[in-house]
Amino acid sequence: MNVDKVMLAMQAIENDRNIPKEIVIDALKDSLAKAYRRQIGVPDALVDVVISEGSGDIKLYHKYKIVEEVMDDELEVGIHELDDDNVELVVGDYYQIEQPIDSLGRAAAILAKNVIKQRIREAEKQGIYDEYIDQLGEMIFAMVESVEDKFVVLNLGKSLAVMPRAAQIEGEIYQEGQTLKVVITDVNKDAKGAPILVSRADAMLVRRLFEAEVPEIFDGQVEIKAIAREAGERTKIAVYSHDPDIDPIGACIGPRGARVQTIIEELKGEKIDIFEWSENMIELIHNALAPAEVVAVFPNDENKGLIVIVDDSQLSLAIGKRGKNARLAVRLTKQRIDIKSVSDATADGIDYLGKMAAYEAEINEKLAKEAVVEEVENEIVEEATEAVVETIEAVEIVEEVEAEVEAIEETVEEAVVEETIEEAVEEESTDEPAEEKVKVSRKDVFKPRTDYVSKFEQLAGAPKQQEPVARRRYNKRDNREEEKPVNTSELLKEMEYEIVPEYTEEELLEVKKREQAEENSWYEEEIDFDEYDDYYDQE
Repeated sequence: MNVDKVMLAMQAIENDRNIPKEIVIDALKDSLAKAYRRQIGVPDALVDVVISEGSGDIKLYHKYKIVEEVMDDELEVGIHELDDDNVELVVGDYYQIEQPIDSLGRAAAILAKNVIKQRIREAEKQGIYDEYIDQLGEMIFAMVESVEDKFVVLNLGKSLAVMPRAAQIEGEIYQEGQTLKVVITDVNKDAKGAPILVSRADAMLVRRLFEAEVPEIFDGQVEIKAIAREAGERTKIAVYSHDPDIDPIGACIGPRGARVQTIIEELKGEKIDIFEWSENMIELIHNALAPAEVVAVFPNDENKGLIVIVDDSQLSLAIGKRGKNARLAVRLTKQRIDIKSVSDATADGIDYLGKMAAYEAEINEKLAKEAVVEEVENEIVEEATEAVVETIEAVEIVEEVEAEVEAIEETVEEAVVEETIEEAVEEESTDEPAEEKVKVSRKDVFKPRTDYVSKFEQLAGAPKQQEPVARRRYNKRDNREEEKPVNTSELLKEMEYEIVPEYTEEELLEVKKREQAEENSWYEEEIDFDEYDDYYDQE
């Protein structure tokens, strides 16, 4: 079967949908195998499909396992049933028969088509997942493809994404062809429909917009500690500066409010409150409930939330329209907040000023302990860093000194070798017999250093090595007449000596008693042992 058109179609799929040709070829093989199994009615039949890209041919083989005794004739074939052309096959091999692909019916062709489509969709989802999973939570540009009642379809360039109604800014109108800034909130290859979800109502979009507009935030000098958002209405941001010379609020607002105004325009007029972050919960609640003025903050009786006391005139402002201001403060501080007026607190008999003072003292004590711990940790880190630096510097100095020592040793050894060779050459030039020439040994050449003190020894304060008594170079001619043969026997006699043990007085008395007992024993009597020998000989 010639499949030139099939190859062209696979090439088009690879180019248009960015799917590798190998995936399409595997899908085609799988679809043909399933179609053939469907046609013969054997779901577990062994089928092998071979596609030759060079010649453009597709061949399908039905495979049978070679056995001694056939148990299933649809999967196995007996070795005695093979013809002469397959004598080289043995038990355990597979015998294959080529089947014509043209004989596949229409139902099999439809099945193959569906299998290929399914495999291509799975490959597309996997490719999209691999492309966008690393961009989760990032801001990207997207073009509106279509606007539906419950969602908006956006084109990301290589894939389509869906923005549900809950992820849209309330009151914002979208038009086809419009370019939007969105954040990727979910990438799922197993979900039905579009695998990518995007949002314009997520608080992460505001964070990314500030990172793009404020260089201090992008560089890490200013940090967004917390953010709470009611999409389309108001956003509260708590910022903190790691550089004491930088005002975090001023950096976010920009010159004449240019930076924050750009973000507000992108969010279609959404109000943004920026305040400074504080580890002190009382100050943080004051800033989070702004523009309302807070009188007191203290924990409730169950210690599971905070009670905030405000003036009667500030109660509605603290709660906000439809409770919006209070909800944002709760999300930002991650604390349950119960807002009460001064008159209500007085009627309930609450000593809010005293409770606030106790709560403030508790917070200050906690912050002081944390500051001490942080200071100690910083000192430990600094000391460890200094120790590591000093160790590295010491190692580098030692390596440099060792390199210098090795270089000096090599120079000294080379000089000694050259001097020794020169002396040997001078002695060889004399009129002495050839057998009496001086032999240069390694011990004579590489003598221990006595006059050199290395830089490392100087740093360590090592004393200079004492110079040994100068010795004249050994010459065989000087001692030739004085050499005499050595008498070995005399040398051994001189080396002989007796080891006399040392005993205490008690041990000497014990030895004498033992000797006296042995003298009185029976075996010291005169016994004729020959008599007994004759006796045993007679036996």
